[in-house]
Amino acid sequence: MSRIGKKPLILPEGIEFFEEKDKFIFKNKTTSLEVPKYPGLKVVKEDRTIKIDRENDEKQTRAYHGLLRRLMENAVVGLTKGYKKELDIIGTGYRAEIKGDTLVLNLGYSHPINFKIPKGINISYEPKQNRLTLTSADKVLLTQTASKIKEFRPPDPYKGKGIKYADEVLHLKPGKTGA
Repeated sequence: MSRIGKKPLILPEGIEFFEEKDKFIFKNKTTSLEVPKYPGLKVVKEDRTIKIDRENDEKQTRAYHGLLRRLMENAVVGLTKGYKKELDIIGTGYRAEIKGDTLVLNLGYSHPINFKIPKGINISYEPKQNRLTLTSADKVLLTQTASKIKEFRPPDPYKGKGIKYADEVLHLKPGKTGA
């Protein structure tokens, strides 16, 4: 049996749990997150505790067991604490600007890059540190958005210029050596 899937999930105060036809909904005062249903799993709610049971022991059902539990836990943590990703912009003249719901990036190209900020993501920019801070309750949306922003200018393996995660460690390659 899945070690992650068999752990009960405890709902903190202020979080509501609903079950619909094809999804589970977690809700607090301001935000709601959806988690899809998977076949072969049965969810039982008792007071403030959620337990997930398998109907059979097939390989795919076992895989879904731990996945569903982790997705539900991510929704609960996102609604209580939230998630945060930080991106560093490294390079001379590289900068960002937030205009309404658009992130404008100047990354050394001949044109600025306009990135529409998805609903549910909050972005703040610190010009002195040249750092973007993304926050959201939805972990999947947050990591996808951070990855898309990083793809505009990935770090250069020789100089390290580009966009990188704040906790990412770059191992720079040595350049050519003179003879």
